Amino acid sequence: MSHNTRESRLLALAAVFLFLYSVALSLAPAARLRSWQADFPWQHWAGFAAWLVVFGTAAFLGRKKLPGHDPYLLPITGLLTGWGLLTVFRLYPESGWRQTAWLLVGGAIYLAGIHYPVILKLLRRYKYLWLTLGLALTGLTLVLGTNPLGFGPRMWLGCCGLYLQPSEPLKFLLVVYLAAYLADRLPLINLPAGRSAPTQPAPGRRPGVDSQGGNDRRPASRTGRRAPFTGSMLPLVAPTLVMTGLALGILLVQRDLGTASIFLFVYFAILYVATGRKIVLGTALAVLVVFGAIGYWMFDLVRLRIDAWLNPWLDPSGRSYQIVQSLLAVANGGILGRGPGVGNPGLVPVPHSDFIFASISEETGLLGAVGILLLLALLVDRGLRLALSAPNAYQRYLATGLTALIVSQAVLIIGGNLRLLPLTGVTLPFVSYGGSSLVVSFLALLILMLISSQPESRPAYLPNPENYLQLGGFLLAGLAAAVLVTAWWAVYRGPSLLTRTDNPRRALADRYVARGALLDRNNEPLNETTGVSGSYTRQNMYAPLSNIIGYTHPVYGQSGLEAGLDPYLRGLDGNSALSIWINHLLYGQPPPGLDVRLSLDLGMQRATDRLLGETKGSAVLLNAENGEILSMASHPTYDANQLDSQWEELIKDPDSPLLNRATQGAYLTGSGLSPALAAILTGGNPPGDPAADILPSPLQMALAAAALTNGGLQPASQIALALETPNAGWLPLSTTNQDNWLPEGAGLSFQALSAQEVAAAIQNLAATDTSVENGTTWENVSCTGNLDDITGENQDACWYVAGTLPDWQGTPLALAVVIENHSPEAVRQIGRQIMLAAMQP
Repeated sequence: MSHNTRESRLLALAAVFLFLYSVALSLAPAARLRSWQADFPWQHWAGFAAWLVVFGTAAFLGRKKLPGHDPYLLPITGLLTGWGLLTVFRLYPESGWRQTAWLLVGGAIYLAGIHYPVILKLLRRYKYLWLTLGLALTGLTLVLGTNPLGFGPRMWLGCCGLYLQPSEPLKFLLVVYLAAYLADRLPLINLPAGRSAPTQPAPGRRPGVDSQGGNDRRPASRTGRRAPFTGSMLPLVAPTLVMTGLALGILLVQRDLGTASIFLFVYFAILYVATGRKIVLGTALAVLVVFGAIGYWMFDLVRLRIDAWLNPWLDPSGRSYQIVQSLLAVANGGILGRGPGVGNPGLVPVPHSDFIFASISEETGLLGAVGILLLLALLVDRGLRLALSAPNAYQRYLATGLTALIVSQAVLIIGGNLRLLPLTGVTLPFVSYGGSSLVVSFLALLILMLISSQPESRPAYLPNPENYLQLGGFLLAGLAAAVLVTAWWAVYRGPSLLTRTDNPRRALADRYVARGALLDRNNEPLNETTGVSGSYTRQNMYAPLSNIIGYTHPVYGQSGLEAGLDPYLRGLDGNSALSIWINHLLYGQPPPGLDVRLSLDLGMQRATDRLLGETKGSAVLLNAENGEILSMASHPTYDANQLDSQWEELIKDPDSPLLNRATQGAYLTGSGLSPALAAILTGGNPPGDPAADILPSPLQMALAAAALTNGGLQPASQIALALETPNAGWLPLSTTNQDNWLPEGAGLSFQALSAQEVAAAIQNLAATDTSVENGTTWENVSCTGNLDDITGENQDACWYVAGTLPDWQGTPLALAVVIENHSPEAVRQIGRQIMLAAMQP
């Protein structure tokens, strides 16, 4: 297969991929809404058309003007460019139009440049002029610099919507300068004064003159081949240190530390492959450490980013917000991604530039991320192949430097997105939004294509090819590390990350996918989803249950049963794996959530809340036989429908209305508590034992009462009874807790007593036990008024604990009521009325 045919087929594959990607972006709103009644975006098709024109023309002219050129470079960079352009359009259509304009500018420069291979010679001949011009433009930003956003570092020149970031062309010009300088200087550095070296020119060339008209001499070895560099480093590097130092100084003043880091890497990479001296590697490591330490102590931005890199979880909503949201985006993508246009990459700051890799990962998953990294790996391979086969040292260093520049910058920003490296504000070449970056990337592509298009030239002698292989191995190792870390966040850590309360993607999904309803035991709705797809909201149908049922809110997260049953309500549990996979594939979302039936009885719940009234406290009523919670009240409460307007007031309220006192409250029991109940609560430990000093919650006290009523068998508490599945209807939900026989304690051996004997033990052991409602219930009242030893606050609390006796013919009941004041008559009255209401048919 010819080079041209191979290139054409690869470009055709890239075009097909981008076409299908464009179709997916157009259909994304319908997939998100699960309805054809949607607004379909079309702007990105203009970008795709511009891409076809630029790269189609580039391929056509390349066949004529660049014979023998590398057939892989154009497809690789074309796919990266198109993928990035469509992603920018998907995120911000206005920026997509700007990027399309820059694509046309960069494409025009490339198409014009391939007609003039003399560009290589001009860049080499006027290396000082080009670098000085780049330094001057970058220096102007210190005086005339601006920022298109209106705030932040002023690293751009321009106005009226047109901006140039001089540091981008400066990177390119530094590579040109280093390649030209080292190619001119290295052949002469070892020569004695007044002596020239013999050479072995390629056929058709004048001795001592390379294919671009430049000096390419080097001392000959005994075999007639040119020897590797063995001279002193200082005469060689002194001028490069001055020029590179000037560039670094300007970038440090600008605080453009990402570009400065790339400068250092490219400088030492070219110097190492040119000289082969190991001291270059040691110096590079030392400079990197010193540079990092100085940046950490001198610049707050560097310190913030390094701290966020070391531990982003310390301040996920503040200083580490960017990196945490980036990791959540990668985790949200999983293996296959949410689908083009269906994810939420806009939640990551600057998703079209600094974090475009995270944006692509969220919507195309690990598969898409690996695709990007494989394209960059192929670019390493092709770029270094060009370097090894280049006809002279200048072009060899130039190809090496440009390859190192593109890929090292990619590794730096991708590593920052993945917490593999500290975050830096550089672009992903060919992919990220940014006109200066895109134009410079096209310049680099132009130079690489010109270097590759010299089929008649013989490769220059290469004394140390292992240096190039080591550099390539280092770059590929960086890309391989990015693959592994992406898989770590997307697959291994993804499920746990997505359940974080600071992951807003879950709340956004709730706007498009109906969340399952919470129903009482008679299928009366307690919490349900209202509205239409795209604007779904969660509605609490009985406000007093808010601190029990909880809430799911886009800002304040989740609480209560809404959090505990979230996998069912969200449709991630209970649906078949096939259904979940199909919905993920088609819509990038889980299937509709499933309804859950609770054990609560809404009628009994209303009665309990009414009887507890304005009293601060809690009440829990159980079915003593199976542990089903019939009513659970915690007062004061709040209205979950009013969180937006009342949140600040609620969190500052000293009465803690957000607290579920039934399960989270802990109260002293008082000396009047029945020894039988005390024995149950302490696991049979005698009074005075350290284990006997407990602070039970109302739910724990109700379960202790249920054990007495249930003949010594303590049931497991249950509140979620059944799940309504699409295919099988209502299915029971089994509890993970188990019923337990109580241990011996306080003179009782519960497993040996009959129900009648337990009832007698209750009457004998409970000091205040009395019989109400015609002798069918037992009760115990206990109060305490001790001061808390730690806070010094009065911990007044009164308990009412009751249950039905074994000869009761109805549902066996157990009740625990606690009020936060010293009023035994008040708690007795509330408790008796709740029991009477529960025992009525």
